[in-house]
Amino acid sequence: MKPEFENIILHKNQDQKRFELEVNNFIAFIDYKETENHIALIHTESPTELAGTGAASAVVEKTLVYIKESGKKVLPYCPFVFAYIKKHPEWKTIVDEHFNGYDQL
Repeated sequence: MKPEFENIILHKNQDQKRFELEVNNFIAFIDYKETENHIALIHTESPTELAGTGAASAVVEKTLVYIKESGKKVLPYCPFVFAYIKKHPEWKTIVDEHFNGYDQL
C-alpha cells in the first residue's frame, strides 16, 4: 500500500454493506456479505478521479486486514480482490479453503 493511504481509516458501512475508504473527497469501496464465519467480497469500485492512485488496492488491503483481525475467513468473489490476493499470496491464509478457486491463488 502506498504511504499516503496508511493513515486513512477504513469505514465499515453496515447500512450499505460495504467497506469504504475516503480519498480526496471520493470513496473507493468493496461491497460485502457477512456471515458468522465469513466475509464475502463481492465488488470493488473506485471513482475514475482516483484511477491510478492505488486507492482500490488500498481499500482491498485494509479490508483484508480487518477480516484477518476479525478472525473470519474471506471469500474473494470480486475479481479485483481475487487478483490482489493472487499477487500477494500472504493473504491466502485468510481465504476459506473451500472457496471455489482457492487452488488458483
